[in-house]
Amino acid sequence: MSPLILSIPLISAFIGWFTNWIAIKMLFHPRLPVKVLGITFQGIFPKRQVQFAQKLGKLVSEELLSFKDIESKITDGSNLKQVMPLVETHIDNFLRNKLAAEMPIISMFIGDKTIEQLKSVFMKELEGLFPVLMTSYMEKLKHELDLEAIVTEKVSNFSSDKLEEILQAIMSKEFRFIEVIGAVLGFLIGIIQVFITWIGA
Repeated sequence: MSPLILSIPLISAFIGWFTNWIAIKMLFHPRLPVKVLGITFQGIFPKRQVQFAQKLGKLVSEELLSFKDIESKITDGSNLKQVMPLVETHIDNFLRNKLAAEMPIISMFIGDKTIEQLKSVFMKELEGLFPVLMTSYMEKLKHELDLEAIVTEKVSNFSSDKLEEILQAIMSKEFRFIEVIGAVLGFLIGIIQVFITWIGA
């Protein structure tokens, strides 16, 4: 069997790797439309950048960072309980120190027992008020802050270089795997070709 036939697997491996390498490059290049023999060529991501941005914006606003999820976390009772000690400390400081400075006459008639009673009343009221305030605030924020529009605009305005940099950083291992798979499949096909040639000889 000639050396040329034996080299077929290596040649096929190179062709498989090179084909997949070109395919990956064509995801990003050419960045601007280029006409060749009347056919327009442009990288898939630059060509579909706006559609990609819209899909990503929708995904972020509905699945990854929805206002509903944020609201449920903020208004969750267990999370509110974690900040209540800080609120209680602030109220205690207000009743014992700031109130005395602002209204010294009133503070003369408020002792420790009264302060504790007032603090208890305030804390109970605030525990019920905080979830209502947070829900109202989130509703207002939802109307003023359109996450989908913000993400769509940001990604749409990315330069082609920036978009490629981001996607390469995220998918570099996957792209490398595709190249390797191309080489492996090409090599296997080359071995099959050699085997068929050897059988037919």
